Amino acid sequence: MLKRSVAALAAVLFASAAFAQDFPKRPITMIVPFAAGGTSDVIARTVAEQMGIALGQTIVIENVAGAGGSTALARASRAEPDGYTIAIGNAGTNAATYTIYPKLPFTPESFVPIAMVAKTFGIIALRKDFPAKDLKEFIAYAKANPGKINLGHAGVGSSNYLICKSFVTATGIDATLVGYRGAAPALTDAIGGQIDGVCDAAASVSQSIDEKLVRGLVVGSTVRLVTLPDLPTSAEAGLPEFEAQGWNGLFAPKGTPAAVIARLNAAARTAVESEAVKKRFAGLSTVAPDDNEHAPELLQQLVTRDVEKYRKMLADDAK
Repeated sequence: MLKRSVAALAAVLFASAAFAQDFPKRPITMIVPFAAGGTSDVIARTVAEQMGIALGQTIVIENVAGAGGSTALARASRAEPDGYTIAIGNAGTNAATYTIYPKLPFTPESFVPIAMVAKTFGIIALRKDFPAKDLKEFIAYAKANPGKINLGHAGVGSSNYLICKSFVTATGIDATLVGYRGAAPALTDAIGGQIDGVCDAAASVSQSIDEKLVRGLVVGSTVRLVTLPDLPTSAEAGLPEFEAQGWNGLFAPKGTPAAVIARLNAAARTAVESEAVKKRFAGLSTVAPDDNEHAPELLQQLVTRDVEKYRKMLADDAK
């Protein structure tokens, strides 16, 4: 019996290794949990192009918006665990969502981490004609007009929603948070003056600030961004409690062979270390992982940490 079990295990391992050696034979789909144009989408497309070159296959982006990213993650969790369907996620879609939507058809264990691919910085930006000139004036205005300020985000459970929650908690203001199906439509409404501002990542809002389509208020970072040198950090603006440094990572469905994960991880590392990605990230005020941050285990640690972090922060938002 023991010999049969060992032989069966050896056969499975051999088949898995053989499969991984030939992987990939066809294009890979990368699911993005938000509409095109937002932070996750821009990062996904930048990384996917270089990963595809490393793998010798095209990586096709599929935008699946809705429910703060949980619609996309549900689809990813049901995909065949063969490496041909992966998803990009963040602290919102892969950690906070379990508190906000406790009856999801998937759990953290439904996914296998591949690699962290980017570190991001959260920004609060206002419509260009908003009366407050700086953070101090904004807080004073908000407290004098409770419930009247509205800030857009990419949907409840998204990383942009977490930026909003962190901001209103730190400031103690009463603001209305307006959910969209992605960061891009929220930013469009802020530019058009339909909402007062947005909670967004530098990757998707920096250009609009630079072009003066919206006005940057503060970045939840410990250092100023090279692309937005005039935008004060939260500490400089007098609100050190506001911290909004996030991450983006790649995930595969549970059961994806370890050898395939290793192949995807190596491609992701090659991608984020490429000059093309570094140049694009620099323009987006986005940072690639450090040398010691590429392992799947590191991404798993971030998920575990943030599930607990946001369980405490968002307990009142649970449905």
